[in-house]
Amino acid sequence: MGWKRFLQRAKWDRERLQEIESHVEIETDENMDRGMPYAEARAAARRKFGNTTMIREEIYGMNTIAFFDTLGRDVRYGLRALRHNPVFTAVALLTLGIGIGANTAVFSVVNGVLLKPLPYPNAERLVAVWHAAPGAAGLASVSGDLRLSPSMFFTYAEGNWTFENFGVWTAGATTVTGLAEPEQVRTVFVSDGALQALGVQPVLGRWLTGGDQKPGSPETVMLGYGYWQRRFGGDKSVIGRGIRVESTPREIVGVMPKGFMFVDADAELILPIRFDRNKLILAGFGYQGIARLRPGVTIAQANADIARLVPVWMNSWSNGPGTNPHVYETWRITPALRPLKEDVVEDVGNVLWLVMGTIGIVMLIACANVANLLLVRAEARQQELAIRAALGAAWSRIVRELLVESVLLGLMGGVLGLGLASGGLRFLIASGPPSLPRLSEISIDPRALAFTLIVSLLSGLVFGLIPAFKYAGGRISGTLRGGGRTLSQSLERHRARNVLVVGQVALALVLLVSSGLMIRTFQALRNVEPGFTHPEQIQTMRISIPFSLVREPERVTRLQNDILDKLAAIPGVTSVGFASALPMEGTPANWDAILAEDKTYTAIEIPPLRLFKNVSPGFFKTLGTRLAAGRDYTWTDLYSRRPVAIISENLARELWGSAPAALGKRVGTGLSSGHWREVIGVVQDVRDNGVREAAPATVYWASFGDSLYSPRQLEVARTVTFTIRTGRAGTESFLTLASQAVLSVNASLSLASVRTMQDIYNRSLGRTSFTLVMLGLAGAMALVLGLVGIYGVISYAVSQRRREIGIRLALGAQPSELRRMFVRHGLVLAATGVAIGMGAAVALTGLMSSLLFGISPLDPMTYAAVPIVLIVAAMLASYLPARRASAVDPVEALRAE
Repeated sequence: MGWKRFLQRAKWDRERLQEIESHVEIETDENMDRGMPYAEARAAARRKFGNTTMIREEIYGMNTIAFFDTLGRDVRYGLRALRHNPVFTAVALLTLGIGIGANTAVFSVVNGVLLKPLPYPNAERLVAVWHAAPGAAGLASVSGDLRLSPSMFFTYAEGNWTFENFGVWTAGATTVTGLAEPEQVRTVFVSDGALQALGVQPVLGRWLTGGDQKPGSPETVMLGYGYWQRRFGGDKSVIGRGIRVESTPREIVGVMPKGFMFVDADAELILPIRFDRNKLILAGFGYQGIARLRPGVTIAQANADIARLVPVWMNSWSNGPGTNPHVYETWRITPALRPLKEDVVEDVGNVLWLVMGTIGIVMLIACANVANLLLVRAEARQQELAIRAALGAAWSRIVRELLVESVLLGLMGGVLGLGLASGGLRFLIASGPPSLPRLSEISIDPRALAFTLIVSLLSGLVFGLIPAFKYAGGRISGTLRGGGRTLSQSLERHRARNVLVVGQVALALVLLVSSGLMIRTFQALRNVEPGFTHPEQIQTMRISIPFSLVREPERVTRLQNDILDKLAAIPGVTSVGFASALPMEGTPANWDAILAEDKTYTAIEIPPLRLFKNVSPGFFKTLGTRLAAGRDYTWTDLYSRRPVAIISENLARELWGSAPAALGKRVGTGLSSGHWREVIGVVQDVRDNGVREAAPATVYWASFGDSLYSPRQLEVARTVTFTIRTGRAGTESFLTLASQAVLSVNASLSLASVRTMQDIYNRSLGRTSFTLVMLGLAGAMALVLGLVGIYGVISYAVSQRRREIGIRLALGAQPSELRRMFVRHGLVLAATGVAIGMGAAVALTGLMSSLLFGISPLDPMTYAAVPIVLIVAAMLASYLPARRASAVDPVEALRAE
């Protein structure tokens, strides 16, 4: 039987009915021709033709699929039943819609960030090339994994057997002039092989290649899609045109497609790295590596291949005349390749899976609430179900109808949830941490729709099975015999609802404990001294002075000094300064081996690696970083090129025992032995990598002076972040004045990363804040749903025991006794749920240990406060229906019975 006949079975039935009627009419006419009266003739014709209803049913059955036909009738019946109970339907749909919507929104984030493959061809073959260096003391605190040096790039590119494409890259910023006002834009510098590894073809022009990388070749650049649209209006004739990057003309050779990101960098310009091979040394570990594995090659095989090349690299290069090329053997450098996706996602997966789990618990609580509603509704329909069973309805048929009704609720809740999820997704993206990767790829896509459908169906089955099996079983016939009263007074009847409420409370406690732990973590993080004060009063802006604009290092310094003077003259400004990088700013760290003159080092030993920055006079005062000993830099120190230095307090303690003891001592770098700088100041430790991470030992070199590595040369920090302390930080009026002050010094300069220190500080706490907000919302939803469950159970118990209450009051029971009885019932449910939930919380919150700071997963304050909150809230939820019970009029209650 074809689908066409199945879908047109009603039409077929009408046609067969007409055909049957025509046969009956013909036989009737023939009987009348034989002399019969019309009524007798028609009756005889019908007797001859047989049971027309049975014939129609047989024909209908031949043209239909029994399962789908029965299901269709059940669906129509279920929809009518829901339509006739609008209050129940609205409450159930709202509960399910919120639960399913929250789960869909969070799943869309998890899907976009963690589950989707990277938007590159055969992305599973892309790897990030890093090194582990367990013997490099201090590396973990300043850089983490070891990056690649330019000499490593050439060694690996020319000697590997496992890569189809291989290159290095680094993100940064640059200044574009000539198109409009000078503008700093985001950049990615790439070597040959980097773009080829990703495999994304440009929409216009070509990739950057090895020819663009050679020193002396024409200057070229590629445009990001957004920059092409914004600055060139999407003009397709842009290829071959020129653009001035840091005052250097460059030819545009390509445009990347819409949505393209270089790994996790949203670049507006892509520029070639130009390595002068003849000047390279072993050091210079500042580049990220990216490779596409050959088909069939595993990461383990690629690691072995690069491990083979590490000694080749050491034997092929040096750090200059007289240096030991095998000095890095003490670092025990080994390759640590990993899937590129891990580099993009980092450790955000832990947070997202935790949030997904907590929202899933909310879904379970919502299902328990709807199951309770269905239990109440099924109890109210017991007489109806019993009558249907008595008339011959099979137990399976009644169960199926109840399940169809609950699944319909689940599907309708899913539709509502999708609408709520679209708004919730916008909230999640807006409130998510700024470091949340792949934001542009988060959406409600077909995978999210399939997830919503599955959750909706499962939810309908989960909360529908309980009342279906409890009230559609063999005991249903007893309802008619008992008239409903005996069963309504049975404690067994309330057991299922009580169990569901206990489960709700237990799950709510788990979520509330998780939220409490995150609140305590956030408090602990806020109490950590970051190394600066009142960040909301510090305005920051990044300014670059390229070599092509100002060549002489001293002129760069005087230009920066002039900018500081102009900024300091703005009304309300109390201090100004600048540094090559701010704390928590996210700028790639500069680090080197730092030596103390009075310490002894062996020829093959590399001293511990330390973070270093270049700072100006006034920077520490502006930031609010306390001087532990000594003094700050002065402009005389810089212009006189005095060999002086400032170090962090933890470095002073490590090398000389205390901050005062470090004054007058001298330090240098691993490659400048003999060129020492006197420690003139020691500043408090600064949490440079966020308040979660310990403050790294740091050296603060002056922003201008003799080069650390070539003392006869001058060195200056050309790209720096200015800091301005003022009560007007962040206001539009102040930013206008600051911009005018900078441009008055040099109109070719541009401002970038304009924000307050508070913004930077909040960004460092973004992941914790996001987790706190999400767990807080989940905990609040769980608490409300749990209390609604307790309220519903007590309220329904009051309504079912109204006759009993009336009798008790008539016999002299006090209203206060009745209130205590029902409140005690609610407290027993809550206490049972709390006891079960405490055990579950102890087991589950251990999984949160990586997200906690300064507290234990078994924090006593949290585990003491949450049960108290739940018990008090349960008492209030129980008291309202209990008070209604004590106000029952016994005469009216008995008359109603």
